[in-house]
Amino acid sequence: MDLSNASVWWIAAGVVVAAELATGTFYLLMIALGLAAGALAAHFGSGQPIQLVAAALVGGGATAAWHWWRVSHAAPSLPTERDRDVNLDIGERVHVAAWGSDGTARVSYRGSTWTARLQPGAQAVPGEHIVAAVEGNWLVLAPRFASH
Repeated sequence: MDLSNASVWWIAAGVVVAAELATGTFYLLMIALGLAAGALAAHFGSGQPIQLVAAALVGGGATAAWHWWRVSHAAPSLPTERDRDVNLDIGERVHVAAWGSDGTARVSYRGSTWTARLQPGAQAVPGEHIVAAVEGNWLVLAPRFASH
């Protein structure tokens, strides 16, 4: 069985798309666009060097454009100890019965007793608090309802 150049390009594009689905790397879709451009060049009767150039320009250009867009539209990253995507404790509620004279409290959270301290600028009042950060084995708390 003889495969045309266009068929080889389309098969390669399909393999790259399948690899993207398996890995979740969006950049592979940009490479697949380049391979599709090579296939289209083959359909239009271009020679192999033109097919390769079309694939390289479209695939490389799409990859570069996607990378530039991701970098320019990246959300500012939070420090790990305050990032809910990294630490699911962020935003959870805890009850503080009393604050110690040193500005710390002992709170029950997730079946264990934790040492907590206040987020800078917050007032040490008992009651409901939100986990604002986790620093090592310390909870950093913010009052659930800010006083106005």
